[in-house]
Amino acid sequence: MAEQFSVPVTVRGYETDVQGHLNQSVYLQYAEHARWSMLHAAGISQAKLADRRVGPVVLETTIRYRRELLAGDEVEVTCAFIWGEGKSFRMEQTVRKADGTVSAEITAVCGLMDLTERRLLPGPRDVFKSLSTDPSHFED
Repeated sequence: MAEQFSVPVTVRGYETDVQGHLNQSVYLQYAEHARWSMLHAAGISQAKLADRRVGPVVLETTIRYRRELLAGDEVEVTCAFIWGEGKSFRMEQTVRKADGTVSAEITAVCGLMDLTERRLLPGPRDVFKSLSTDPSHFED
């Protein structure tokens, strides 16, 4: 199994709400940033996906907020694929402060869409691997 992928993020002041907490919508942006960073690390760019006429889509997202984040907090956002047998897969992500405190757990149900047919593709892991220069990111 490959080491879990993560990216560092520093909470910026403009991302906080009136209580001084990280705004709830920004957690989704951090999760999306980690997912695209993981694809880039695997050698998959948006241009490569567009050339193949496929694109990742999010079908459902659940966020469990555990501890607040404030401006200046340093966090790691992890990203892991959980593969199934069908057309969809899960992304499990954790936003964790430098001291190890979990701030949020994010689970997304995703798929890989054929952009011409506007339908989910079967076997998304195989498609990702075929586009990748480093397929280890798509292993269990």
